Amino acid sequence: MRAFMFPGQGSQHIGMGAELAKNSPAAKAVFDEVDSVLDQNLSKLMFEGPIEELTLTENSQPALMAVSVAIIRTLESRGILLEDVASYVAGHSLGEYSALCATGALTLKDAADLLKKRGQAMQKAVPVGVGAMAALLGLDFETVAEVALEAAQDQICTPANDNAPGQVVISGHREAVERGIEIAKAKGAKRGILLPVSAPFHCSLMAPAADHMAIALDSVDIFEPKVPVISNVTAMPVSDPGEIKNLLISQVTGVVRWRESVINMASMGVLMGVECGAGKVLSGLARRIAPEMETLSLQTMEDIEHYLSHFH
Repeated sequence: MRAFMFPGQGSQHIGMGAELAKNSPAAKAVFDEVDSVLDQNLSKLMFEGPIEELTLTENSQPALMAVSVAIIRTLESRGILLEDVASYVAGHSLGEYSALCATGALTLKDAADLLKKRGQAMQKAVPVGVGAMAALLGLDFETVAEVALEAAQDQICTPANDNAPGQVVISGHREAVERGIEIAKAKGAKRGILLPVSAPFHCSLMAPAADHMAIALDSVDIFEPKVPVISNVTAMPVSDPGEIKNLLISQVTGVVRWRESVINMASMGVLMGVECGAGKVLSGLARRIAPEMETLSLQTMEDIEHYLSHFH
């Protein structure tokens, strides 16, 4: 069994998708449609930069989704349908929208539009500099939850991403997160690293953004996915459109339960994780979480050709 995985923020880089756009008409059509829906030349920003602008949340979110979906559409144009090769799909944070689009639960237009709004809402929820996120390395999730509780004092500090054993991200007010780094080191963390993000994602400070997403999602049709989607919020498969919508709203303030998602996929019989999109972050995490799971990364036309050769 295979699961297809879709990366989240932090995987963006200049040039992502450029080679696909040149070599795959199906991929180019995705980039053109996203540019048109958002009324901005997002593909030029992806292919040429500058990186500061690409990294802005409202740009990186639809951009990363576009690259992921371009890969899926390229596979489809070559006769490989997701529902024939994948038992599950899963995405990390914004990657969940890529997964939903890849499996037909969201149209490309709606996915691009929702991610632009999600990025803007997350950015607006907390003034720049007020919040922060930090990766704590070498502690398990339970210990990090204790660290966050101790660090919060009268502010917000909570676990945000449970990425892999020994890699948990905390999020909240900048001072509380900085306290969290020191407390974590005292409890034996190998490192605490402030992340280069513009807002404290996946914590209760994002509540205004969750409200915005509830309104945005209200005007969108979600269809039953062709392949069950592993939800970030529950770490379990979901196929019901109403439930998907509610989970996407909860996801804005909720913990990204990636470690459990991969463990659950492995326990449900997934033997290979196929990462579709920019970077290889999720492949690396999967190897740490479930060493028995094979991983494969599809980023370039060459990767796709190599993958297709297994089907002939």
